[in-house]
Amino acid sequence: MLGVENTKCECGHQNSVGTVLCESCGKPLETDDLSDLPLEMRYDGVARRSQKSNPNFIDRIWNFFSSVKIAIHMIVITFLTAMLGTIYPQENTFINNFDPSVYYEETYGLPGKLYYLFGLTHTYESWWFIGLLVMIGTSLVICSLDRVLPLYRALSKQQIRKHPQFIQRQKTVFRHQLEDDEEQWSDQFGAQLKRKGYRIHRDGTALLAEKNRFSRWGPYINHIGLILFLLAILARSIPGWQMDSYVTVPDGDTVQIADTNYYVKNEKFTVEYYKDEELPDKLKGTARAKLFETKAVLYECVSKCDDQLQEPVLEEVKRHNIVVNEPLKYKGLKLYQFDFDTTPRLNAVRPVLVDKRTGETYGPFELPMKDSPLQHKLGPFTLDLYANYMEFAIGDNGEPVTLSRDPVAPAFIFTVKGPGLDPAGEPYLYFPMQKDKVKFSQDTINAAVAAKIEIRVDGMENVDFSEASTYLNVRMDRALPYVWVGAAFSMIGLLMGSYWQHRRIWLRIDNGELSLGAHTNKNWYGMRSDVATALQKTGIAVDPKSLDNGGNNA
Repeated sequence: MLGVENTKCECGHQNSVGTVLCESCGKPLETDDLSDLPLEMRYDGVARRSQKSNPNFIDRIWNFFSSVKIAIHMIVITFLTAMLGTIYPQENTFINNFDPSVYYEETYGLPGKLYYLFGLTHTYESWWFIGLLVMIGTSLVICSLDRVLPLYRALSKQQIRKHPQFIQRQKTVFRHQLEDDEEQWSDQFGAQLKRKGYRIHRDGTALLAEKNRFSRWGPYINHIGLILFLLAILARSIPGWQMDSYVTVPDGDTVQIADTNYYVKNEKFTVEYYKDEELPDKLKGTARAKLFETKAVLYECVSKCDDQLQEPVLEEVKRHNIVVNEPLKYKGLKLYQFDFDTTPRLNAVRPVLVDKRTGETYGPFELPMKDSPLQHKLGPFTLDLYANYMEFAIGDNGEPVTLSRDPVAPAFIFTVKGPGLDPAGEPYLYFPMQKDKVKFSQDTINAAVAAKIEIRVDGMENVDFSEASTYLNVRMDRALPYVWVGAAFSMIGLLMGSYWQHRRIWLRIDNGELSLGAHTNKNWYGMRSDVATALQKTGIAVDPKSLDNGGNNA
């Protein structure tokens, strides 16, 4: 039938379309005028799927990802885009809350603004960067399958007696007219090669000597390692698999670790400084931390974890004194000592309510800066918490806003009900810190009610400050063991492919005519030295250079 390619060899073996060398006897199936040049032995001439004629849609996708050239282009593009992510700091490297749309422009000018607008401030979490990694992984898988399966089939079914044309077109070739007994000489030659570590296979006077076949699988084991490495990197995007964040814990406070079911308590933070006599002259008179330590307790929430109206039930799971390079570790979670702040921080106050008309004082009542009760009853007065701002500020629209979640400039808006006040309640803006009272005018918000009542703190004994706060770096990386496994596989594959060479020697004797051909994937000088030494030990002196049949002998 016209249009059907005949791939049946003269030895009777039916080869797949695209096969270059007969899978059985090795005879070249493609005839050309360059029949004296060495054969292309890549994958032993076996057909690959990417060489399929008349490919369909699936085959075209396969061909795209099986191309080594395209894989290299994708790797180069990924490296270049990864470099872009290092120009300015990534968003996830900052400890404090900040507005990235403002920060990059204010800090780096127009380049910083463009850097943010193009999405490069979160390069490594972006869909396009992850997509590039997926494409590289897909290319590694398809490149490996496209080559390793044909190679395995060719090497596992090698025929010992190869076609003369196959032998004569190797890069290392030798011909000789034997006068000795053919089988006896063949036995002696095989024994010499066996001493050099070759495995000998015989078929009458034909011989196949093979050494270090395992090295051929080195590149594919390397690919397996790279695939595991990429999968581990991609697994970091799974919730709970990877975390690198920061948490601030004032003395005595218990704070939830974001995106986890764990809470950490700072029982006591301690910092020690070097004495002047312990410092070099140029640093004398400066404060240099010698030791900063957090007595930490890790809790796990066991119930009411998502209930916003009730306190969660916590169970202690680990205690550890955290110092630099000695983190608290628990089930893959690590808390590192990162930094500290010795600036006193307001935790709570116990103010009183004064009725200016009667002089009566009611209270004090407990008012924590965070998670304050929604209602306080003080004699005939009721205070309903309307809003709580941790760092009070006036926004562009004139409305109150908070700039952070830490009590830097706390403020409370109460709706006050009681004698002489509107039954629906009147607003009262309360600043626990005197400097904030001075900074922000209350007259426009609660001037009327301020003439009737006052909320104040009588004495510093009613103020609760934390002496210091500790900054902890929270890390979790469940993918890291798989990263190391992938790296180990890659290293093993590199060693296999770099330090060993797959060497094969084919020999046949027909009516006293000896034909020998040899092939290796690299180090041809070592290959021809093995052949020349074995021939010399069997009584045939030959110059190793005379075995060259052209081609690159590197």
